[in-house]
Amino acid sequence: MSRETEIKLKIDNPKSFLRSLSKLGAKPSVPRTHELNVIFDTPEGGLAKHGQLLRIRSETLVDAKKKSAQRTLLTFKSPPGPLASGAPASPADRHHKVREEIEVVLTDAPALQKIFEGLGLRGWFRYEKFRTTYKLPARQSWAKHLLIELDETPVGTFVELEGPGDAIDRAARELGYSVKDYILKNYLVVYLDNCRHRGVPPGDMLFPQPKKK
Repeated sequence: MSRETEIKLKIDNPKSFLRSLSKLGAKPSVPRTHELNVIFDTPEGGLAKHGQLLRIRSETLVDAKKKSAQRTLLTFKSPPGPLASGAPASPADRHHKVREEIEVVLTDAPALQKIFEGLGLRGWFRYEKFRTTYKLPARQSWAKHLLIELDETPVGTFVELEGPGDAIDRAARELGYSVKDYILKNYLVVYLDNCRHRGVPPGDMLFPQPKKK
């Protein structure tokens, strides 16, 4: 398993945020990519009850020439908190979500989904977003392993900062945020909170489909 350390930040003014990124010298390392995610669990929600996540993600990258590239990933995440490997979390990680993660590229996602269903798992929640991944320039040596992932979702725009805890904290400060702004929830919980706030029943977190003429 690899170790994942991250936080989310809510972006109320995307244009202003992009200007702040530009001032830091950030450049896209992965262009804007559409993601469709399906979370699998038992009918009783056994994985979620243990803080685990099993997900199939389909990514579609579209460049300026309208050529697309696709890949599908299988991801398993351990519960946030003490690492299964026994590796201690650093003091700098106490304000971050720290988990262990396994991720592999799939060549036959429909077949794997049938296997999951045969094992009693079902795809019970779908969510989509557009993600653009940024990196800071090499002169910012403190940010060498930091990913700045701008997410456009049906419930607002967020940024995920992923990397070493001290780099996450410094990047957040540089972008005008503090520890009190950190969001450690996943997008499912963010979506459910949004539904409660709006007083609407939850479903899947998907963009509205264009009306057929």
